[in-house]
Amino acid sequence: MGIAEGKTKALLALWAAVLLWASSFIVLKIAFQRFDPMVVIFGRMFVASLCFLLVFRNLRHIDYRPGDWKLLAFMGICEPGLYFVFEALALTYTDASQAGMICALLPLMVALVARLTLDEPLTRRTATGFGLAIVGAVVLSSVAEATDTASNPILGNFLEFLAMICACGYMIALKKLTPRYDPWFLTMVQAFTGSLFFFPLLFLPTTELPTAFDTTGVLSILYLGVFVTIGAYGMYNYGMSKIPAAQASAFINLIPVITLILGMVLLGERLNWMQYAASALVIAGVYVSQDRKAAQAD
Repeated sequence: MGIAEGKTKALLALWAAVLLWASSFIVLKIAFQRFDPMVVIFGRMFVASLCFLLVFRNLRHIDYRPGDWKLLAFMGICEPGLYFVFEALALTYTDASQAGMICALLPLMVALVARLTLDEPLTRRTATGFGLAIVGAVVLSSVAEATDTASNPILGNFLEFLAMICACGYMIALKKLTPRYDPWFLTMVQAFTGSLFFFPLLFLPTTELPTAFDTTGVLSILYLGVFVTIGAYGMYNYGMSKIPAAQASAFINLIPVITLILGMVLLGERLNWMQYAASALVIAGVYVSQDRKAAQAD
């Protein structure tokens, strides 16, 4: 496979991943109306784990080194573990479109952490863009109004920001592991870790176990388990293994725009004019943060 062909496949995989991730905000919102968030998250992890059991022996390129278990565990605890806890809670308080907009901060957070942990360069332009996006995210939350689908958007958006911190930890760990591990193996580790992480949470006093079969809820869990947990994460991990982390994380910028459109079309969500302005500020900050010279150097 040529370099150009390999990069094209990586870019297509990343496009598919962000499309599926954007749709997950909508499907999660629907699923949480049917089942307890912990039931939904465990269900999607369990479905993905069952699917991986069928193909485990076909996974290749696993070069384990002493101590890798710590990084593998950290990756799985960050995401799907804590990430999904915060995101599940976030979507019970805020709209899917607002939560998706907070995702725009992730590539900038990755750039900052990569500078500190991987010694990657951080330009003044990237830092400026990060500042703009942070301001936009704060404004987006502060002017949000409580609705039937967003009872406490300020709290919900803050919880989504905590989820982004966890996602940042996952991406940094993933980039360190991809040279030695098959991307689909890493996706399987995430699924199994998620199942173990969320199973005890089913027995918390606050968790309401389902008492009836709900077709829409079950189909939502199956979609999240197969298409998002396996499909989106698998394709993103593959794309991340083929191109630089900064380029791969930049695709996350597409999620808020896609989620905003899907939220308006499928859920009837609407933002006020200040939130649209704040969203534009977030996107502008993300755009400014993209250092063209650094990208060309890659």
